[in-house]
Amino acid sequence: MTAVRLDGNEVAGGILASVTERVLARTQAGRPAPHLAVVLVGDNPASEVYVRGKRRDAERVGITSSDHRLPGTASTADVVALVKSLNRDPNVSGVLVQQPFPAQVEVEPVVEAVDPVKDVDGFHPVNAGRLLLGQRGIVACTPAGIMRMLAEYGIELEGRRAVMVGRSNLVGKPMSLLLLGRNATVTVSHSRTVGLPDICREADVLVVAIGRLWYVQPDWVKPGAVVVDVGQNVKPDGRLGGDVDPAAAEVAGWMTPVPGGVGPLTRAMLLANTCQAEDARRPG
Repeated sequence: MTAVRLDGNEVAGGILASVTERVLARTQAGRPAPHLAVVLVGDNPASEVYVRGKRRDAERVGITSSDHRLPGTASTADVVALVKSLNRDPNVSGVLVQQPFPAQVEVEPVVEAVDPVKDVDGFHPVNAGRLLLGQRGIVACTPAGIMRMLAEYGIELEGRRAVMVGRSNLVGKPMSLLLLGRNATVTVSHSRTVGLPDICREADVLVVAIGRLWYVQPDWVKPGAVVVDVGQNVKPDGRLGGDVDPAAAEVAGWMTPVPGGVGPLTRAMLLANTCQAEDARRPG
């Protein structure tokens, strides 16, 4: 058995095409294009690369963007003040605060400072709470993108056993709620779960976001299972590798590659969330 490749680039292309149409409809109706404001603190090289990519993606679909930079010596209060100024700016549709921060900047106050309506990351407690309650809100980009991909490939979730490996606020927790909302039976596990390999073998749908290169081995995978690898780890040769050993593709029925799987979906959903934020602020 060789797994069907779950092509994130292809699905992301469809998402971006839809966003382009939405933006064009707004501008043709005489309304401004959505605007994404990105906050960067310090000069983290990886963050610079990510932000350049997001800027290119935004330009591709007609969304305008701006960078708002603070020095690496900035305090939590400095970052919060900048975020609040962007909240007040009527021209800003969405606010993205690029992480990681320098050590002296606290994450929670910054995340909570973002206006929930402009929270294109979907990390604000209000949006997280809405997801928990099954209410409409902005959903974190990576889990939302994964759900779009599963839908595009016609993968049925209702009644199936889903195992989430990872419990982060960014992926693991929101992903488990989204799967539960589709009537899957969900187990949330992590690196300290006793008997993790056996739990993974029970999964019809296995989502792994644990941040360790090739942590999940092929013999942990149920034959024919859907495997979604969220990992973005740097291998010794400098290239990216996932959290699941690539040899698992010989066991799984469907599997995302790394790179080219989940990563493009995350970037595409950021732009879809920016459109959703603009529509919430200025519908019509």
